[in-house]
Amino acid sequence: MSEQTPDTGRVVASGPQKMTPSEAFVETMVANGVTDIFGIMGSAFMDAMDIFAPAGIRLIPVVHEQGAGHMADGYARVSGRHGVVIGQNGPGISNCVTAIAAAFWAHSPVVIVTPETGTMGQGLGGFQEADQLPMFREFTKYQGHVNNPKRMAEFTGRVFDRAMSEIGPTQLNIPRDYFYGEITAEIPQPQRLDRGAGGDRSLDEAAALLAKAEFPVIISGGGVVMADGVEECKALAERLGAPVVNSYLHNDSFPASHPQWCGPLGYQGSKAAMKLIAKADVVVALGSRLGPFGTLPQHGMDYWPKDAKIIQIDADHKMLGLVKKITVGICGDAKASAAALVERLAGKTLACDATTEARAADIKSEKDAWEAELDAWTHETDPFSLDMIEEQANEEGNWLHPREVLRELEKAMPEHVMVSTDIGNINSVANSYLRFEEPRSFFAPMSFGNCGYALPTIIGAKTAAPERPAVAYAGDGAWGMSMGEIMTAVRHDIPVTAVVFHNRQWGAEKKNQVDFYNRRFVAGELESESFAGIAQAMGAEGIVVEKLDEVGPALKRAVDAQMNEGKTTVIEIMCTRELGDPFRRDALSKPVRFLEKYRDYV
Repeated sequence: MSEQTPDTGRVVASGPQKMTPSEAFVETMVANGVTDIFGIMGSAFMDAMDIFAPAGIRLIPVVHEQGAGHMADGYARVSGRHGVVIGQNGPGISNCVTAIAAAFWAHSPVVIVTPETGTMGQGLGGFQEADQLPMFREFTKYQGHVNNPKRMAEFTGRVFDRAMSEIGPTQLNIPRDYFYGEITAEIPQPQRLDRGAGGDRSLDEAAALLAKAEFPVIISGGGVVMADGVEECKALAERLGAPVVNSYLHNDSFPASHPQWCGPLGYQGSKAAMKLIAKADVVVALGSRLGPFGTLPQHGMDYWPKDAKIIQIDADHKMLGLVKKITVGICGDAKASAAALVERLAGKTLACDATTEARAADIKSEKDAWEAELDAWTHETDPFSLDMIEEQANEEGNWLHPREVLRELEKAMPEHVMVSTDIGNINSVANSYLRFEEPRSFFAPMSFGNCGYALPTIIGAKTAAPERPAVAYAGDGAWGMSMGEIMTAVRHDIPVTAVVFHNRQWGAEKKNQVDFYNRRFVAGELESESFAGIAQAMGAEGIVVEKLDEVGPALKRAVDAQMNEGKTTVIEIMCTRELGDPFRRDALSKPVRFLEKYRDYV
């Protein structure tokens, strides 16, 4: 017996039937709409891999399994469906830990399939043996271990269901000998939660607060994107006349062209957003956990409003009031909750109605001032950066100011673009310049902050949305960790564009050595061959940019090659060694030395 899956039209087994555990595993993935898996082939799951093709599943081989995990993350964040990663037991699986941790903090429904040492060899210290469940315990929402081949379909279905219901990564651990044999199994149909708006009491309390608010502000978080709730967020914002700020690294959670959009909070965020939320008497944190890194002081402003009433809305009740003290907590879907609040406010006269025009003028004024400041902020002005600019003026070559480059890239961005950013100094400064019109467009390593994220993630995003332009930003340090995945893009015709900021240093950490360690630089310098040249050696296009007026044309040329010729391009931008603000000024202390031999190291 068989039936068609509603999403892909593929045929899947129906009713109890005789099959192998491999068939049960693959058929359950078919039932969950899986069409792409990222990983490196291995003997541990080869029996199942042998039937991927007739099931309509493509295994995309990568260069390194960490890249596979990031690709699954990007795939999930763009599509809203599962991203799936698989690898050989032992080292192939341990290589994925960092990527799964990043997916955990991005709330990505990634399923990692971890074939394990066979049951008769466990505990004997055999080839590629590892205890694989503890590796991922901290970074998964659910771990399914197939303890009997007869339960293959059951556990496979459960990890796919839990990834969506818990909104995060799950693990399916399978002893390699359990792919074989003969079982009777029924393929479970996917179960998806119908999330609600939250409880009536908490929604009524929130509506009452908003009715009395004189300067309400909305934080549009990642939950708005995940719930496909941008339109509902807009409706609430327009009813309140409220400024909307993006939560940290969720710049795609509200359209930048909207007059009430004010930009992101957090590191290298928008001064307009920070100044406006500082005035709030009521804050609606819509689909945001209010993470500690996203509300830190920035630009010399401790902007979080001390006396405001906070309404926090999150699908995970454990996040409510965890970081910031709140007045009302709503455990609900961001889309449904916003719609429920709009309904409760309909037909009512609100305290803020009397000042709608004045607040709109305030929003515009703050945004205009911030844009003018960004236009004039052509380079960093701290003493170290000025020294570097002067020093490099005497070096061979032409070196560009990162802020000017980021502004030119912003202007040249195509419509419907997807952008991923790595961690690092220039990439973080990019937060000031990245603006989007639609959700599921911006991907960053979030709180985990790992290097080597941007390129593989954008490859995964491009796999899920081949019709959209895909651009990755990376500094030269982070680029060194992931640039091998250019071969994945070239080998498998997944064209992307990578912008590499070549400034020959680990900028974020070097900034700490400037501020705290009297410019004693240890292990921060990176001298490299041409990244454009390395890209060409891997079969991609390479462009070196040394003039400001070449930045925009280079991006446009690369995106055109991506969309119309199917070509991957690496744009190498030669940048000065100036440095933006540190991530956190409270993260380090001035050094104290007591031993005589270290007395000068202060």
